[in-house]
Amino acid sequence: MAMVGVLAGGAVVVSAEPGLVADLRADVNRDGVVDTAGQSDVAGKQTWTLDRGAIFLPNIGDQHRRCPVKDANGKPLPDDKLAECNDASDDVARAPENLAPLKTVPLGNAPSDVWGTVATVGPGQDKVRLFVNRAGAWTKVSGTDRLTADELRSGVNLGIDAKDVVRDSKIWNGRITVRFTVNDGAKTATDHVVLRVSPVLTHHHLQRTQQVLTSEGTDEMPAQQRFVKELADRVKAAGIDAPLRLFDQEDPWAQDFFEPGYVTMPGADGKPRGLRIAIRSAQPDRPAGRQVFEKLRGPGIGAIQIAGRGGGFRSVDSMGNLETIPPYENRGRSYPVGRIVMGDTGSAGEGAPDQAMQTFLRSQEYQTPLMVDTSWLAVGHVDEFVQFLPAAGRRGWTIAVADPQAGLDLLRTAQRAGHGATRMFSQPEAGAETIDQVLRNDTLLRANALATRRIEANLRILKRETGVRDDEIVKVPQLFTTADLSRAVSKRRQTTKVNMHGLGAYVPGAVNGIVLNSKHYVAAQQWGPVVNGQDIFANAVSAAYGKLGMTVHYVDDWSSHHIGGGEVHCGTNTFRETSRPWWPERS
Repeated sequence: MAMVGVLAGGAVVVSAEPGLVADLRADVNRDGVVDTAGQSDVAGKQTWTLDRGAIFLPNIGDQHRRCPVKDANGKPLPDDKLAECNDASDDVARAPENLAPLKTVPLGNAPSDVWGTVATVGPGQDKVRLFVNRAGAWTKVSGTDRLTADELRSGVNLGIDAKDVVRDSKIWNGRITVRFTVNDGAKTATDHVVLRVSPVLTHHHLQRTQQVLTSEGTDEMPAQQRFVKELADRVKAAGIDAPLRLFDQEDPWAQDFFEPGYVTMPGADGKPRGLRIAIRSAQPDRPAGRQVFEKLRGPGIGAIQIAGRGGGFRSVDSMGNLETIPPYENRGRSYPVGRIVMGDTGSAGEGAPDQAMQTFLRSQEYQTPLMVDTSWLAVGHVDEFVQFLPAAGRRGWTIAVADPQAGLDLLRTAQRAGHGATRMFSQPEAGAETIDQVLRNDTLLRANALATRRIEANLRILKRETGVRDDEIVKVPQLFTTADLSRAVSKRRQTTKVNMHGLGAYVPGAVNGIVLNSKHYVAAQQWGPVVNGQDIFANAVSAAYGKLGMTVHYVDDWSSHHIGGGEVHCGTNTFRETSRPWWPERS
């Protein structure tokens, strides 16, 4: 007759007879260790919640760089073949350090005719791998492989990983059940645990930069090469010793063709361990995106691609249109690892970001995207007007936005002081337009009035969502224009619908820069009017960030990015620290 036993904490173990017990444990309390001697990993092991439940990783790096990027004839692999190889794409445990541990409680009195099995069951079972450790070697197991009586007596060490990330929670939500069965030929006992694969999370600016990435340029791109040299100097001056990581495609928009993410689980030392995940933009016709596999995939770094529409890539699907609000709680909602914010270009542009990408991001469950309006911008990216900065206070961060009226005020102040005849731009290749001429340009004034209205409308959304107050917001002087955007748009995107009436940066956009850490910021050299030997825009930008204790390091991006419709942030990317758990920390 079957008997049901209840362990401390409420876990149910089904047994056919006294002495025939199946007890499977995982790191339910997330301390990095599976407890088989005590009861700390018993309560809640058969469910998964935010507070309790074991976590495992999508083990999709390339530990030994075995994954090919070309076929046998030396030709580049097609995208699907390029993406399919990783450490979990076969039955070998190539990166066993990324296996999440499971253990069976030793069945010390197991008779010799007893055997066991372990298997993954339910949705997602085809997306995970289960291994047993025998004599120090990991062997993949299925539900038909037997665990011996000797193994059951001493306790079995198991490991689990995922072959992929969660892409659509309606197909697989990341949970998996592992069932352990003990059998003596006549009777059986079963137990199970539920785990969740780590969500893919995007970085926010409270996570310090560890490495900066950019495109190195070619001999035909001298401006890009100068940009790289200056950038390297500024990054080093900010105390980041890691050298720049360089892409080699001609596409200079390193922010746009991928988004850095990460996955983590509790490590044995109590600290998170995991992998970086390079998320290719949903732009399959953008060759530079292949570099997430060709250049980044490797030890500790996985890469994924999300299906896009094809037929010419859309700017709205660039990852410069994805930023992450740092962690916050407001109006009864909590985002402990931050929340994604993306721009929707509406009917004036290309509409919303790719649906497959939105589904992927929502399916991670922790950073559900917030949409703001970028229909008024030619390129249509959220990073053109807003960013999130480390700041003192309970929240730990604040919002910074481009402020067109502050930019106009700088010019009016200079004009009143008798400098109206001063050239608007100190950049040698820029036109000879003066401050007086700019302030008489009705088209430019209307453009900045429009920018002000749209930025304020988006700011209302962000304030309502996050609780940030007006007196906390950093206003950064900037000017927008509608002039000469055809060249910029053509350099940034190939689209079916172009918003040629949208706005772009007139003075290089300072908000469109790199937050390295709480003390250092990299922005585009302003090339503003020089009054009394000082660039009035650079002084104002430095003062704005200086209120938060940040030093601004300027890089000349005029020819490399600005005239192409972007700035420093558009042309760079960052790998940031991943040391903070995404799960609630144990008290």
